[in-house]
Amino acid sequence: MVGKKMDRRQLLKRITLLAASGVVVAGMPWGAHAAIKPAVETEMSEEEYARYLEKIHNFNRAHSDDLYLSQADFNLLITSVDRFKRLQNLVGHANFYLLSFDDALRLSRSYTSVGSFSKYEIEFLEKIFYSSASTYGFFGEKPLKNLTDRIQRRRVTKVPHTGNFLYKGKPEETYKAIQDAVGEKVILTSGVRSVIKQFLLFLDKALRANGNLSLASRSLAPPGYSFHGVGDFDVGQVGYGERNFTEDFVQTPVFKRLNELGYIRLRYPRDNNLGVRFEPWHVKVPGV
Repeated sequence: MVGKKMDRRQLLKRITLLAASGVVVAGMPWGAHAAIKPAVETEMSEEEYARYLEKIHNFNRAHSDDLYLSQADFNLLITSVDRFKRLQNLVGHANFYLLSFDDALRLSRSYTSVGSFSKYEIEFLEKIFYSSASTYGFFGEKPLKNLTDRIQRRRVTKVPHTGNFLYKGKPEETYKAIQDAVGEKVILTSGVRSVIKQFLLFLDKALRANGNLSLASRSLAPPGYSFHGVGDFDVGQVGYGERNFTEDFVQTPVFKRLNELGYIRLRYPRDNNLGVRFEPWHVKVPGV
């Protein structure tokens, strides 16, 4: 494991300072027009680094410098999440994994059971997508740069008995190799996710956290930042349920076997410098 000093330096390279206007921290709301300045690199103190680790170790707890949505944006969060859920009910959970932003807008206009996204909801979604997630503590890369990026169905395949899709090529080959090596105990728990699917996951988490974007981003990549959109996938042990998405997964025979065989190439390892909790179930596909 990389030492703390290197971790701090790598972390600092990802941190941006916020301009005086637009964004305020220490539990205050996210402004409507967040302006960002380049980072100034200084050595992080042991105390600061310890606070950083405390956040990702206690990822599901609010912290004093977390960043929240303003009340106006929180109201739009409520209506947007509700509309996404109605849209998911309309198209089905499997199809929702592949739904593009343009398709979401079109379908919402066409079906009264969903209802059109308002101008203000669209502006809110655009702001969430295009604002830098580093402003609220997520320092990962952004593989999907455009809100309208779509997943081409000819490039994915549906995995039987899972309700999930995988990209053809290396992701599918990696999962099949894992199945061959581990056997029937391993299951694909989450595969390809479109921008829209990631929106619902992230915003629903933020809603349950009372608009706390920092808390949401410690356990779910913001839309555009998820590598599920380009090839990564999650695995679990059959019959283990929700515990597949907790640290308990490292105690399972499936994880131990994957680790022995060298398949554990984690996107979010323990004490990572991305502002994200430890995800032992998330398989980092080679070359993605």
